[in-house]
Amino acid sequence: MLTLAIIAGARPNFMKIAPIIHAIDALASASIQYRLIHTGQHFDEKMSDTFFKQLNIPEPHVNLSCGGGSQAEQTAAIMVAFEKELISNPADLVLVVGDVTSTMACSIVAKKLNVKVAHVEAGIRSFDMTMPEEINRLVTDSITDYFFTTTTWAGENLLKSGATAESIFFVGNVMIDTLLANRARFVKPSFWETYALQDKKYLVVTLHRPANVDQPEKLRELVQTISRGVADFPIIFPMHPRTAKVFHSLALDVPNMYIVDPLGYHEFNYLVEHSMGVVTDSGGITEETTVMGVPCITLRDNTERPETIAVGTNELIGTNPNALPPYLEKLVQGQWKKGSIPEKWDGKAAERIVAELIKL
Repeated sequence: MLTLAIIAGARPNFMKIAPIIHAIDALASASIQYRLIHTGQHFDEKMSDTFFKQLNIPEPHVNLSCGGGSQAEQTAAIMVAFEKELISNPADLVLVVGDVTSTMACSIVAKKLNVKVAHVEAGIRSFDMTMPEEINRLVTDSITDYFFTTTTWAGENLLKSGATAESIFFVGNVMIDTLLANRARFVKPSFWETYALQDKKYLVVTLHRPANVDQPEKLRELVQTISRGVADFPIIFPMHPRTAKVFHSLALDVPNMYIVDPLGYHEFNYLVEHSMGVVTDSGGITEETTVMGVPCITLRDNTERPETIAVGTNELIGTNPNALPPYLEKLVQGQWKKGSIPEKWDGKAAERIVAELIKL
């Protein structure tokens, strides 16, 4: 029997571990025993209620409660708490997902205790060392034993960095497993009628990265440019708390933009699927829009998900507001490129991961 410690620390992690847990539970055998460990890196009641219930994830066996603090403080807190957890509850393998602080911190602890590490979503790279996530990816992958990748491109990155072909498993994208498993349960947000939204006749915006939201004038220019670009259509902006602090200080008058609280998984993806397009600086959303065939404009200078551009519906345009108008015009005129779905993004990635874990 394989004893597995599954690590989750932030909102995207729960979307990635959900299908893995479901695939293990579907075995109905004693071949894998797991312990779900929530580091508490991001935690609030809304996320707990929404994600554990909507995604049908069991309550974690333990919450290490390591939220808050600087990058260094949080990394240290997670390492100290997880070391005690892993000593008290030994595992054969620690499984980490994504690229958050918890991913890196728990990988280091596991290796220091001579426990092997498996990394789901290994090998993706932005090659931008100003991003904390890129540092987390590089450190984690430098000590990982088993790599589960979303694309062949990610596998090539790992081979170039010295990983062996035998340790790399191209399984597909667990985020898409969750998307496809929940698609029939997407539900209209409560404000749908309030704002008189119509199918494919509104824009969705999500912004949270420092390059876009930390400088008030930059955020002002982005918001005004987006508003002008789709002047005849409503804009729904589920606003991250980080963004809200700056946005509300600007006292902007943007009549076609509606600011709403962050949404649950089912509500948010309904909103995206029925929109004319999305303007975002999120990586995960570019994957979901690609599978749903929704146009996506990414306000970043680089991406760790190039397949969403090469194959999918995403366009990477940088962070300069002046780059937006021609793309918004294409969107409004219905002239967006037709994307397709990357290989193995078929809803079965978690099954492939569990099959490999059993072999291991």
